[in-house]
Amino acid sequence: MGHGGNVIDELVTDHREVEEMFGRIEALPPGHEDRKVYADKVTMELVRHSVAEEAYLYPAVREHVTGGDALADRELQDHATAEQIMKDLEGCDAGDAEFDRLVARLMSEIRAHIADEEGNLFPALRAVCPPHALDELGEKVRKAKKTAPTRPHPAAPDKPPANKLLNPGAGMVDRLRDALSGRGKSD
Repeated sequence: MGHGGNVIDELVTDHREVEEMFGRIEALPPGHEDRKVYADKVTMELVRHSVAEEAYLYPAVREHVTGGDALADRELQDHATAEQIMKDLEGCDAGDAEFDRLVARLMSEIRAHIADEEGNLFPALRAVCPPHALDELGEKVRKAKKTAPTRPHPAAPDKPPANKLLNPGAGMVDRLRDALSGRGKSD
């Protein structure tokens, strides 16, 4: 989280980190308790990443990219689907019958989302935004990830201005809950 560079470089690095965590989950046998530890970590990263995209990336796509509204709406729908899966996963332990099904579905959804962003959305944005604008978006995304929630909130708003107003408060509460529970701390 928080790598530097323009918005596309920042988000692609996040994508690689998520894929690495998915690999760690896949390398462990079903029921292994560390699968839940990594599922929590990947959820934390995905929520922060999604909140930052919703606050800054998708509005920029809507503003600058031809057909940007449709692109952004499709990405928001992907986020909503993934967020509901993560919410369902939050209540499961690694040994629960539903855990493996939900993790597999989350991985499939996120991998398709990443392929779409990297194959369509990012090239379209790079083609129309000057480098300094992409750099400014990268900085905004990094700042948003620092205060973003770490737990899924499927009912929360996903478009400005409401998301920009509510997410820092939800993020503070989530980080407090994480600190008290130890969620995301072992490795």
